[in-house]
Amino acid sequence: MKHSPDLSAAAWRKSSFSAGGDNNCLEVSDDHPGIVPVRDSKRPDDSPVLLFAATSWTFFLTGIKN
Repeated sequence: MKHSPDLSAAAWRKSSFSAGGDNNCLEVSDDHPGIVPVRDSKRPDDSPVLLFAATSWTFFLTGIKN
C-alpha cells in the first residue's frame, strides 16, 4: 500500500518563466525524493496536489523545452 507524503510543511515555488501574472500558474515543491508535487497557485490552500514521478516530470520538462 502506498502512502501520500506529508506536504503540510512543503515549500512551494512558481516558475520564473510564468508570464500569466501572480496567480496564473502551477507551483511545485522540491526536495521530495522520487516525486514532484504540483498544485494550482490560485488555490494554494485547497487545491488538490498531483504527484508525478520525478523521471516523468523530467521527461515532461524536456519535452516542453524542445
